[in-house]
Amino acid sequence: MATKRLSADALADELKRRIGHTFADSQRLQRALTHASARSSHAGVDYERFEFLGDRVLGLVVADMLLAAFPDAAEGELSVRLNALVNAEALAEIAEDIGLPELIRAGSDVRGLDGRKRVNLRADALESLIAVLYLDGGLEAARAFIHKYWQSRSQATGAARRDAKTELQEWAHQAATAVPAYKIESREGPDHDPLFTVSVKVGAFQMATGSGRSKREAEQAAAAALLVREGVWLNQGSAA
Repeated sequence: MATKRLSADALADELKRRIGHTFADSQRLQRALTHASARSSHAGVDYERFEFLGDRVLGLVVADMLLAAFPDAAEGELSVRLNALVNAEALAEIAEDIGLPELIRAGSDVRGLDGRKRVNLRADALESLIAVLYLDGGLEAARAFIHKYWQSRSQATGAARRDAKTELQEWAHQAATAVPAYKIESREGPDHDPLFTVSVKVGAFQMATGSGRSKREAEQAAAAALLVREGVWLNQGSAA
């Protein structure tokens, strides 16, 4: 991840050019896109606080958007659609679309991350940006940004697929008269950014594993891996 060391004002101007929002507080924006690894230990809390707020704002706006777009959908379908739109992979893709990774300030040890941790960093930065939009211009500013980048994704056919754990539960009962057994294999990283690896076993079928930022996300990934391997799902992006 190449990082542009822009001043606060230059960063605000660059993001205005990319997303069309004029930031009232460029210093706050800069703090939101400065990872704890690039700050002194006593001043490294802003990034996590912005991330926390942005996650809640995103969930609210996407939930509202889905309620309006799918008036006949049951709660279960709406939950599946919501989870698909606010997971780390979706956020990391949107961060890439904006070119956000190159604007994140981070220490050299973090800039070289790859795999899941790289996805998480990009997702966290996007949540931080959403928090700044909310603090800067209220819910309408955040809503305009989220609708711009999430609305087309919310209409994707595959977004309504049931979650992997529910699908695996039903398949396991039919295929093996068994209940999926999940086990935490490892937990890595700091408390504010953990990475869980979980395995799942169904009867005599071979174990599958998955990773995620929470135990539940890792369980979903493990369940999806088993469903794909056994041919229940054609691939992780298709409907069941």
